[in-house]
Amino acid sequence: MHIDEPPPPTMEALVWLGPRCMEIQMLPTPTPAHDEVLVEVTAAGVCGSELSGYLGQNSLRKPPLVMGHEFGGRIVQIGGGALANGEAPYPGQRVVVNPLIGCGACRLCRSGLLNLCPHRQIIGAHRAGAFARYVCAPTAQCWPLSDAVSDWAAALVEPLACALRGVRHIQWQATEGPLLILGAGPIGLFCLAVAHAEQPEGAILISDRIERRLQQAKQWGAAATVNGGDEAERQLRSLLPEGAGAVIDAVGSDVTRRLAVQLVRPGGRVLFIGLHDEASPLAANYLVRQEILIRGSFAYTPADFAAALGLLEAGLIAPAPTWLEERPLHEGVHVFAGLIEGAITTPKVILRP
Repeated sequence: MHIDEPPPPTMEALVWLGPRCMEIQMLPTPTPAHDEVLVEVTAAGVCGSELSGYLGQNSLRKPPLVMGHEFGGRIVQIGGGALANGEAPYPGQRVVVNPLIGCGACRLCRSGLLNLCPHRQIIGAHRAGAFARYVCAPTAQCWPLSDAVSDWAAALVEPLACALRGVRHIQWQATEGPLLILGAGPIGLFCLAVAHAEQPEGAILISDRIERRLQQAKQWGAAATVNGGDEAERQLRSLLPEGAGAVIDAVGSDVTRRLAVQLVRPGGRVLFIGLHDEASPLAANYLVRQEILIRGSFAYTPADFAAALGLLEAGLIAPAPTWLEERPLHEGVHVFAGLIEGAITTPKVILRP
């Protein structure tokens, strides 16, 4: 649409109706509140947490729901307020939206830890998201995009911010031994990209069950890759005779959490960033005797989001059909089913309304 035209009264949206049930619907175009803007979505990434939601395994998401929290677009209506960098928004402006909204008043928010706010909301989980032509977002959550950031790259800021925070939490140094990453989905691959950029002399190992993802990991600097099948633990132990200096579990299953603890060296650090199994048994006595430190990493702060945007502006990640696939929004039903069934193995899929 032209920026001087009002948005149409209805819009196409991908609506999740329950476990394994999605459909394209025509919904009313939302109207921005006094502190919001209406964004015409140009690209929205599919997140692993949304696949869990699609299966009915994510407690944050309740049907019916328009998901989609990794996105960028163009402002078409302005309710009011200033952008995240303090600028006044204008129609037609390209922005990326930080979907994680804190209350702004609690101690954690005042400390900059909006990701830990007990009252936080996420666009695409607690409110309508970006798997639609238009979405409303708080103006203060929108960051202006430079010409250096393409539409597809805008959809990667959010997951890259998650990975960036995780890598900074683990504080891995090349001198302490290899870094092991379990899972080569988008978060695992982005952790690899950030860690390799920060410690280019260090050895990073990565494991996954999908060979296509492991091939991409090699291109992004992995020193070794291991297929996550039945022989994975034996192969990883042979490659890590003294254990890994640090381990990032980007899957979050019982199996990978156990492996992370068993494969880190005594005194090492384990980061849990993957969210899959709700609860996992861990060898507590082993953790004590080996003095293993475990830390969780959830989402990102506004500072992490801004830093991730800066990395994309600097060209940290480049598009390639080996890891990034774009599909029109109207194919969203088939995309979700294909990702779950394994018919689509591309690490990252982006939907375009």
